[in-house]
Amino acid sequence: MGLFNRKHRPAHIDPAEANRLSTQDGALLLDVREPGEWSAGHAPQATHMPLGALNADQLPRDRVVVAVCRSGSRSGMAARRLRSAGVDARNMSGGMNAWAAAGLPVVRDGGKAGSVA
Repeated sequence: MGLFNRKHRPAHIDPAEANRLSTQDGALLLDVREPGEWSAGHAPQATHMPLGALNADQLPRDRVVVAVCRSGSRSGMAARRLRSAGVDARNMSGGMNAWAAAGLPVVRDGGKAGSVA
């Protein structure tokens, strides 16, 4: 793996750390799943920006961005892209599947209970 790839490889964090960073330290939890997945359920504090519409220019540079998807694959791609654009991005390992399995809240818009699609 070349120097460029190592430099832009994001840290992988677990759901508990992602939750702590986003609720206590001001990190942005960025959900990069598709609209239907988001509608079914997401973390209450998450912001939605599908991977296909990912735009680093619309994201903060002054705080950590934690990318999340369903399983951790798409969010890993998102975090790598964001890091290459100068954003301090992390990837949440296991995605929303791991988030829900950890007992963390999953909601739909409006705050009603949601599910991971």
